[in-house]
Amino acid sequence: MATILVVDDAAFMRMMLKSILQKGGHEVIGEAENGAVAVEKYAMLKPDLVTMDITMPIMEGIEAVRLIRANHSDARIIMCSAMGQQGMIIQAIQAGAKDFIVKPFQEDRVIESVNKLLKAEGRPVP
Repeated sequence: MATILVVDDAAFMRMMLKSILQKGGHEVIGEAENGAVAVEKYAMLKPDLVTMDITMPIMEGIEAVRLIRANHSDARIIMCSAMGQQGMIIQAIQAGAKDFIVKPFQEDRVIESVNKLLKAEGRPVP
């Protein structure tokens, strides 16, 4: 089981991801509605993993990834993007994101991405 911080400006998307992750045996320990809040909550909660939306107000996801990874080089971040954001996905990977999932979320793809990162770290998978 991983502890996860869910970051998305849409409450509905956070709720949907939280439900998928909990069904997959993981614990959502925090939520953030923009990148600035995500940076603060990451430092406070130190989750095993973060799901990060790309397009958000105040601070976009790619900038939040850069800031989190600058202070926590071992941070594992999965980007969440809408279709047609391939260029931004490349920027996110270059900023330090480990994987990406596409909206609308497919439950099996979300769990596969989380579990893949945990396995890569040698962590147990539910």
